[in-house]
Amino acid sequence: MDMEIAFPGGKKVDAQFKGFYHKTDQPKEDGGDGTAPEPFDIFLVSIGTCAGIYALSFCQARHIDPKDLKMALQFHENPKTRLIEKIEVRMTLPADFPEEYVKAIVRSTRLCSVKKQMDRPPVFEITADIESNGA
Repeated sequence: MDMEIAFPGGKKVDAQFKGFYHKTDQPKEDGGDGTAPEPFDIFLVSIGTCAGIYALSFCQARHIDPKDLKMALQFHENPKTRLIEKIEVRMTLPADFPEEYVKAIVRSTRLCSVKKQMDRPPVFEITADIESNGA
């Protein structure tokens, strides 16, 4: 699984992955143009959308209409490290949601692949090579 990173100018850093092009930028106050989400914002969005697809799939497998299902994430940041210390995922289930499935949809949502990856973070290996000029 390979990803290619491009630097189109300014504070923009883009990625091409699995046939999709993902644009990022920094906010104006950090020297960017504010034309796209920050990379870290995309990371946080991946947590919410991953949890969301598990909740959606749970409902669809049981023929429960998900249109009134709501999900919100709250991120608690450590003021000293500026790292996220806690993520709250809150689902608001529709009034007609079957009571016997409440605990099960929570368990299902915990299976989110992004969450599971964060539980077992990968080892990062960062290297740099100087490109040969053909001489």
